[in-house]
Amino acid sequence: MDVSFTLWALTILGLSALIAVDFFIGRKPHDVSIKEAGIWTVVWIVLAALFGLGLLIFGNSQMSGEFFAGFITEKSLSVDNLFVFVLIMAKFSVPSRLQQRVLLVGVLIALVLRAIFIAAGAAIIASFAWVFYIFGAFLIYTAWKLIQEARSDDEEDEFEENRLLKSIENRFGVADKYHGTKLFIRTNGKRVLTPLMVVMLAIGTTDVLFALDSIPAIFGLTQDPYIVFTANAFALMGLRQLYFLIGGLLRKLVHLSYGLSVILGFIGVKLVLHALHESGVRVPEISIPLSLAVICGVLIVTTITSLIASKKQAEREAAESARGTGIPETADSVDSAEGSQKDSVEA
Repeated sequence: MDVSFTLWALTILGLSALIAVDFFIGRKPHDVSIKEAGIWTVVWIVLAALFGLGLLIFGNSQMSGEFFAGFITEKSLSVDNLFVFVLIMAKFSVPSRLQQRVLLVGVLIALVLRAIFIAAGAAIIASFAWVFYIFGAFLIYTAWKLIQEARSDDEEDEFEENRLLKSIENRFGVADKYHGTKLFIRTNGKRVLTPLMVVMLAIGTTDVLFALDSIPAIFGLTQDPYIVFTANAFALMGLRQLYFLIGGLLRKLVHLSYGLSVILGFIGVKLVLHALHESGVRVPEISIPLSLAVICGVLIVTTITSLIASKKQAEREAAESARGTGIPETADSVDSAEGSQKDSVEA
């Protein structure tokens, strides 16, 4: 798709306006309720759907299909980010009323950094077609690595600051406590960062690591920088609300890594086949409708099996708890234990 400068400008202005509205509505620090998070999650999904329909009406079915495939892929991969976001919030002991501000600014930083990645990726692809082999191989390797991590008994339960973040902290210094929504304060005549600024940078820069696999993945579905950027933008901008909506349910998605590994592996194979086709080798290419069907199917199956596995695990823990306390193991005791576990997660 040949996108004019005017369309790019209007799109960026439109996205900026949506972000401004989101920021204005949530400008006052407060605890985000499930109802508020749910409403805004639906709003962002509806806006993405309307944008995709706009591409269908004013463009063509291929553009619309590529956008929806890219959006769903980026959205599913972004859910994995939420696990790390939870660790970051815990690491810096972010007050609950400030978490929405942290995520808003952090996601904006991530969006800017991803835009740079997308521009660089588009330039490389335009100049070197063989880069598809590298992207495909990298995604297949990442898929294998995800499976290995999912099968490992080791659980990462602590966030480690990256070198960039540490260097910034050493350069400017960090205050010993939060000061509302202030990002900088003066102490002993020196301007230092507040913990709020540090955690925002942590959210934004950590997302770069996830972009290393998500950007090649979406380039496996479309080579149009406009669609790549807009799919990433809509997926990221709804991430803040999704954090509050499913934050307590993340641990129940026990098979998410397996699902993501299948998706990344599938797109990796698609990229390799595309590279072979571009090199003149007669190989079948995977269509966008098939890609969309596979991605949605994997996510649905992964969610269902995760919920079933989580329920069985809760029942086993309830049974073990009942045996340990001498309470007869009944269906009511299992239900009571599950209710207590749910209450503790929500708390």
